Amino acid sequence: MVSAKPKVTWKTVIMPLIGIAAFLVYLYLFQVDIPEIIVTIQSADALLYFLAALLVFVDVFLYAMAWRCLLTFLSVKLSVLKAYLYVWYGTFIDIIIPAESISGEISRVYLITREHGNGVSGKVIASLVAHRLISMSIGVATVIVGLAMLLTEVSVNSLVFNLSLFLIGATLFFLVLILMLCVREKWTLRIIDYVLGIVERISRGRWKLTKIRNEVVKVAEMFHTSMKEFGRAPKIVAFSAFVSSLSWLSYLVISYIVFLAIKFPYPQSHFRLWSIIFVTQAIVSAVKSIPIGIPFEVGLPEITMTTLYVVLGIPIGVSATVTILTRILTVWLRFFVGFAIQQWIEIKAVKASLNKGLTEKA
Repeated sequence: MVSAKPKVTWKTVIMPLIGIAAFLVYLYLFQVDIPEIIVTIQSADALLYFLAALLVFVDVFLYAMAWRCLLTFLSVKLSVLKAYLYVWYGTFIDIIIPAESISGEISRVYLITREHGNGVSGKVIASLVAHRLISMSIGVATVIVGLAMLLTEVSVNSLVFNLSLFLIGATLFFLVLILMLCVREKWTLRIIDYVLGIVERISRGRWKLTKIRNEVVKVAEMFHTSMKEFGRAPKIVAFSAFVSSLSWLSYLVISYIVFLAIKFPYPQSHFRLWSIIFVTQAIVSAVKSIPIGIPFEVGLPEITMTTLYVVLGIPIGVSATVTILTRILTVWLRFFVGFAIQQWIEIKAVKASLNKGLTEKA
């Protein structure tokens, strides 16, 4: 098992700075009044903003419980506290590793197999894949609902409409593809053989991968067996989907509270504001989940979020302010909390390993 412990490199420091610089250039090009943004932030309602910060912890907790529900069904024991901490650990890895769509999930597989052994890895992967499928479905539903809400009041900007349709189509394509791989065990085994065959050809036969193939096949078989169990337990999947929906709603409420915190005098109904938040956050979540090599997910999501808010009718100064305040909570707060938890978990693991070694020597 490859360690999920991140290594701090120059890219870990430089790339976030590049992302921040790109966002500042974006604000400059669109002649955003940065001093006005600073004044607005300083005058924001601190109590409401604190409430939004608390919702970050609620969001992560509900997300962790939705995943733990699936894991428990497969008879993999994980306490509520550990599930919560492991999701925070994975969130930190997601932020700093340039493969944001899967790196946090890989770290959770690593943590549980380190505790329970490789014998449960197939079950853990199945729980994560099922949870990912649920999250993708909720994301598609959010875009559809948001567009429907917008269309009931005004015509939707063609850019947002086409982007939303593309997002819906792409997500549904990957949903079907993943589902097919979950159902077709032979396809998975063929992919394993194909990948290992390429590795053997690259190594020119120096690497004998028979043992590795046998282990991977066992994991794949356990994975498919677990996915079939989910197929026979619709109530478990439905409950996980319900809790995941509450988690996603908590995430969306963060943006809404930020609008309230800056006392944004929205001239139209709050119904439209909610529809804007629905569409914007669903699209941004899809953008930042694409593994394009930006380690700290800084820059592109901020630019995307600000642009979407502006296109959907929010003044650019307000859009930039809300984006900054929201991302402080959903990225930077998550980063520092996740970092602290990741360090604590790893220090505990090192101490446990040392104590075990001393006991064995005694």
